[in-house]
Amino acid sequence: MGGRAQAAFSEMTAPIKEELTRLLSEALRKIAGSAAPGNLEALVASSFEIPREPKFGEISSTMVLRLAKELRRPPRPLAEALLAQLEPHLARPALQARVSKIAVEGPGFVNFYYSAKEITQVLPRIRKEGGDYGRPRIPSKKILLEFVSANPTGPLTVAHGRQAALGDSLALILAFCGHRVTREYYNNDEGVQIHWLGRSIRSRVLAEIGVADEFPEEGYQGEYIRQMAKALVGRHGEALRDKPEEFFSRAGKESILEGIKKDLKDFGVLFDRYFSQEVLMKSGKVEEVLGLLKSKGFVYEKDGAVWFESTRFGDDKDRVLVKSDKATTYLLPDIAYHRDKLERGYDLLVNILGPDHHGYILRIKAAVEALGYPRERLEILIAQLVTLFEGDKTLRMSTRAGEFVTLREILDAVGKDAGRFFFLMRKFDAHLDFDLALAKSQTPENPVFYIQYAHARIESVKKLHREKGLEIDWEKTECLERLTQPEETELLRRLVQFEDVVLAAAKTLEPYRLVPYLQEVAGAFHKCYAANRVITEEASLTQARMMLLIGTQQVIRSGLELLGVSAPVKM
Repeated sequence: MGGRAQAAFSEMTAPIKEELTRLLSEALRKIAGSAAPGNLEALVASSFEIPREPKFGEISSTMVLRLAKELRRPPRPLAEALLAQLEPHLARPALQARVSKIAVEGPGFVNFYYSAKEITQVLPRIRKEGGDYGRPRIPSKKILLEFVSANPTGPLTVAHGRQAALGDSLALILAFCGHRVTREYYNNDEGVQIHWLGRSIRSRVLAEIGVADEFPEEGYQGEYIRQMAKALVGRHGEALRDKPEEFFSRAGKESILEGIKKDLKDFGVLFDRYFSQEVLMKSGKVEEVLGLLKSKGFVYEKDGAVWFESTRFGDDKDRVLVKSDKATTYLLPDIAYHRDKLERGYDLLVNILGPDHHGYILRIKAAVEALGYPRERLEILIAQLVTLFEGDKTLRMSTRAGEFVTLREILDAVGKDAGRFFFLMRKFDAHLDFDLALAKSQTPENPVFYIQYAHARIESVKKLHREKGLEIDWEKTECLERLTQPEETELLRRLVQFEDVVLAAAKTLEPYRLVPYLQEVAGAFHKCYAANRVITEEASLTQARMMLLIGTQQVIRSGLELLGVSAPVKM
């Protein structure tokens, strides 16, 4: 049956789902008898998903595949026996008006096909709900999203851009679903890397004012360091000769953070809070959490260092918190930071980190559990590497060596919309190839252009419709029965799926799910538009097709907004 898009069911399909849950449960009990699970209704309700291809219907149940082993029966014959129990119910007028067919596919999927009337009713609903169409009605959670969190030692890179697009789009989706979301940036503004930043700037400043100074081997060599040095010399001149290293460290990190905020704003990303590690270290919370872990018996000393017994909570080895020279490792303030987050009353913490943080997951989850919280309260997403192509050339990135492509350069080259969309074109845990040439192009091969053009194209049809003095009467929806062409049916089916796709994206913390969906909607629209004239000599057919276009435009606009991408009305 091919790949299948997993998704919880929406409120729109809930009445059908509830009826089918009851029918499936009754049929399975007749077949399985006393061997049927006691919680059968709950199992059936959780077995529904949306088939990836419309030819397999609107609703599919995997219940037979789940139960076959337990019932010791081959799945396909079991599914066919279930189908025999269900088919008589289709004779009932109420169900027949909504479900046209039930079929068994593949190894034992039970697929349900909506009636044409049921599918077309999505359009009046979209019209009524507008921007709220597709908003799932689920229990609200208080969620803290921490992402980007780049050290203030250099501009944001392409890798940070991917994390920014992922985090902000996820925040938009979760908020759309009714969750209370806070965006937070952890500013690692103290420590060894800030020391080397200050040394680097000071060395360049001294060179600017004619004082010989050896550039530190561990320093940051980018052109941005020279530019900051020149700016400082322009403001302070020779007075910089006697300034301590701390002056340059503070000036550098403040200037870089200001630039980071500007780049993020232009990328459409605004944080609710910037959390300073320097402030955390001075607050006493780091020493406090160490004392707490000691009081719980999760800390011990060995070789002059203080260790966290993280293996008690599933980590592959214990971790050093305080080194033998009494310096803290990065893990200890991170534990204090996560305790601070949890004490602020969030139901869920989501961290989005770069690809070099895989080993971080077990140790920080262990810390959360050691602090007395369920480890499920923390989700860590690892955004994999980005490879940037420019023609045949692969551009490499290294902050310290100064050879890197910045987020600002991406913004200048392709703009916010293409930048955000292309960063989301693969699942976050998959490597991403970013094609600059494709992102710049104004052709159907560029997916974001293809989707935005569908939105703008519909706007032009609406304008033409108005110029002809035509109006749409949304009280007369009987005309929707005229939408019988296969291209129209395919497009309608895509619109029906919107809420389920959004909910699946929220539950899996994966904005990517909206990307192929919007491409499919746009593709179905362009195909439908090419095959069927919208404004015809028949008023009822014209009205039905205009309703279809308006519903499509709303779904495209809502989907793009959840990705942080604009929906232009003219291109």
